[in-house]
Order: sequence, then C-alpha cells, then structure tokens
Amino acid sequence: MRRTFILLVAGLAALFIALPLVSLPLAAQKLLPKSIQFVGAPEYPTEDLLAAAGLKPGEALTAAEMHDRAQRLIDSGLFDNLTYKFDGQNLVFQLTPATQLFPIHLVNLPLDPGKNLDDKLHEQFPLYHGKIPADGPLLDGVRKALEQMLAAQGLETTVKAVPFTDPVQQKITAMEFSILIPQVVLGAVRLDAASPAPPIEVQDILSKLSGAPYDRQGSPNQIETGLLNYYHDRGFLDCAVHATPQAAIAASEHAILIPFQVSVVPGAQYRLAGIQLAPGLAISQAGFDRQSGLHPGDIADGVRIRSSLDIILRQYRNQGFMRAAPHLTPAYDRAHATVSYTVSVNPGPVYTMGRLAIEHVAGDLRGAILASWKMPEGAVFNESAIMEYFADRKLSSDLKRTFATVNVRYILHLDDATKTVGVELILENKH
Repeated sequence: MRRTFILLVAGLAALFIALPLVSLPLAAQKLLPKSIQFVGAPEYPTEDLLAAAGLKPGEALTAAEMHDRAQRLIDSGLFDNLTYKFDGQNLVFQLTPATQLFPIHLVNLPLDPGKNLDDKLHEQFPLYHGKIPADGPLLDGVRKALEQMLAAQGLETTVKAVPFTDPVQQKITAMEFSILIPQVVLGAVRLDAASPAPPIEVQDILSKLSGAPYDRQGSPNQIETGLLNYYHDRGFLDCAVHATPQAAIAASEHAILIPFQVSVVPGAQYRLAGIQLAPGLAISQAGFDRQSGLHPGDIADGVRIRSSLDIILRQYRNQGFMRAAPHLTPAYDRAHATVSYTVSVNPGPVYTMGRLAIEHVAGDLRGAILASWKMPEGAVFNESAIMEYFADRKLSSDLKRTFATVNVRYILHLDDATKTVGVELILENKH
C-alpha cells in the first residue's frame, strides 16, 4: 500500500507521520491499536509516556487523534525527533530524547528542592524527571506550578525562568527559577538560645544582614562567612557557625522576608606560637619579626597576621614582583590552643616601569617631574622609588617648594600582557 510522509516542524524538532492514503470518511473512522509501544527512550517509563500523550490502552483513535497525541509528546521539548506509525495492529512511537535538558535551580524561592519537590512536579508533568528544556510548554508549566506552590503558602509571586551559563564551561548548565515580584530579602537573623550571648559587634553584623537580597545558597554562606570571619579574626579558629532559614516567612505587598536562625560554637581562643618564613624569601626572618610586632603568646589576631604579610609583599613589589602571592600554612596544637604559621610566597613574573602620567599640573611642572624622574621606562619596577622620589633632597628647589604645597597620591596600572606598570601621579593642593 502506498504511504505518504508528512513533515511538520515544531520548534527545533521534527515530527514525521506515516499514515495510509485513505478516503476522508475512512480517515475519520476510529482505529483500535492492539498495543501502544515507545522505542528509543528507555529512561521514560511507558506509563509516563502514555499519561503525557493522553493515550490509554484499548482506546480507539482517529488518525487526527493519533497525530494530536504525538504532537503532545514533541511539544514537551523532551525529544529532538519523533516518528510514529500505525500498521493496523500496533501504534509505535520512535523517540529520540533531547540532548539539551537541564536541572532546575531555585534561586530565591522559599521551597525545598529535592525528591519531594520533584515528586510534586512529576505528578503534574509525567515526563518531568528532574530536567527540563530551555523553552516550551514544560518549562512554562513548571514555572506556573512553582507559583502555585508558593501561592499555597500565601505568597503571591511572579516567577521567571532563565538559563544559567556556567562561566567556566561557557555553556548553559541549569535553568534558574527566581521570584521577580515581590523582592525576596532576609528577615530577622537571630542567634539560637544555645549560642553564647553575642558581643555588640556580632549583633551589628546580624542586624545589617536583615534586608539583604535572599539567595537559597548564597544567603546561608553570607551569614556564616560574616560570623566566621569575625570569630576567626579574634583567634577562635575552630569556631562553627550554621545558618538555617525558618518556616515563619513574612510577606507584604512589597517583599517576602525569610528569617534565619544561627547557631555559633566559638570553641577555644588560640594564641600565636610563631610565624616562620620559608627559606629564600625577599625579607629575612629577623627583619620580618622586627617590623611585624607579633610575638608568641599574642592572640591569633587574623587582622594583624594578614597585615604582617604586607611587610613581605612590599619587598617583592620593590623588586618588580607585582603579582607576588603569599600563602599561610597553619599548624594547630589543639591541646594547648596555639597555632603556628609558615609563610611561603609565589613571586610571579617581574614587571617593568611603563608610562608615567601626571595629573593636575601645568606643562612646565610636568616637564620638570619627567626630567627628574628616577625610574625610566623598561627598568625593573620599584614601588618604593615613587615616594622616595618626592623625598629626594637632590631635587631642584622649585620642585621642593611645589611638593611642599601639594598632597601626592599615585595609582598603579598593571598590564599583565606586557608585564609593565603604568604610574599615574596625582598632585592636589593642600587645604
């Protein structure tokens, strides 16, 4: 029997239909498949495919209804290609699953992701198995279902869905769902009853967090990091902080407020056993110890310890190593609550002097500075030479008088491609 193949284009997928050439009255007749089969997509159970297509075993269908059921599957966006045929006995669908499907990521929705949410979505959308296409009816259906779940909590929202492009992989890796209206922010952030009474600085940290934009993953990290930094900088190096969103969500016309409860276990306060420089650094151990002002027995103050690294970095920047990166390796003695650090440095490449720019000065003064500048283009860059220039007693009396009446600051412009440092001098009259 002759057959005709009709090509219909639906988005990026193609739907092929194989039907006998029949008269119009015959085409309107009901056809009863003895079986309905799906081939090529074993990840989708037959019962899910039947439900998504609106098919029931033992149901008689016209040719138009068969076409409609096939169209429902292709419209889901879950299949790149679909063909079907009815040979008078069996209705067979040949499926090619889509290669571009993405997991969902809830940005600021106060819903718990995981199996429970996936099961609820699967109940509404039988072919939802944790991933969706980047457009089409299934995507929009999931978006509306999330709005309905929020409405059941008394939260009237407008949810949007956008692709998330991974900055490293440079490709779409998820579909992000976020509440567009109203804004979602942190509500009250409070310590639990088991945590020690907080210092006033901790209370300030918590109060300032209230009203910040809420992000399901980012907000707990923001709260925990802020408190950990506070305690670590005061020597509580084993401090544990855990931030948990609470169920008592408050909603208004303008915002949804997500409250948080925070537990803090400070642990022991550590003291410094010592800071040891790795061999071969640009500064001696004695020189570092003299300038740092840190001593064994001091509280392991993170601010002072990090500031002491600037002493080391200055020596590297004075030798052109503008991207030098220090690394602190701690060694803990938890029995005595002490910590010692070893400091190493990755010096990176050497940078040379680039262009000198001078702002807010007249032409003759600019010329005098350029003529007396001590670090020519191409020389190994030395940051300390900048301020040393202005303190040079050998400068002309005119320059000395000028420099006595101005405040000098400078901005460094690093060019990593050419490994040069442009210096922008800014001279401003003293007030």
